[in-house]
Amino acid sequence: MAKTKSESGDEVPLGSKLRNSIGEGARRGLGIVDLVLRVMAAMATLISAIVMGTANQTLPFSTQSSQFKANYKDLPMFMFFVLANSIVCGYLFLSLPLSIFHIMEVASVTPRLILLIFDLMAMALATVGASTATSVVYLAYRGNVAANWVSFCSQFDSFCRRISGSLIGSFGAVLAFMLLIIISVITTFRRSS
Repeated sequence: MAKTKSESGDEVPLGSKLRNSIGEGARRGLGIVDLVLRVMAAMATLISAIVMGTANQTLPFSTQSSQFKANYKDLPMFMFFVLANSIVCGYLFLSLPLSIFHIMEVASVTPRLILLIFDLMAMALATVGASTATSVVYLAYRGNVAANWVSFCSQFDSFCRRISGSLIGSFGAVLAFMLLIIISVITTFRRSS
């Protein structure tokens, strides 16, 4: 049977699984990157929720029976966006101690797997919230001629700028979650032998 050399210099049968390990220093460095990404994603979701939650505008003119106002509470999709970002932000702040633990104790696998599972769920929630709000923002800017929906961002420009800006932070958090998941997979499944 053919043999090959492992990283440690031992001969192993060809076709057996070689473990491609990363050193403790590299895992510690990835743990620090993990912590920084969590803090950045937490701040992005917090700011997104605050910006969307405070978005409102009243037009300077009104009729005798009504005043023209736009508020995030007028659309359930925006309320869901604020709720989803708040939940994800809370999760990220609660996961910070575990992330710090991974910097100090790089060999632990079970807490890293738990974080990986919850990161996947939080990323899904953040993606759904941001995507839902994005569809409404698109309709606010463009309207839909087939459905006879008119664009209202030409009148409520300040409101539309705020809700558009809040989407940037939320999608930034989704990107951070993608990187966090990649880091978790690398550090979990590339253990030294």
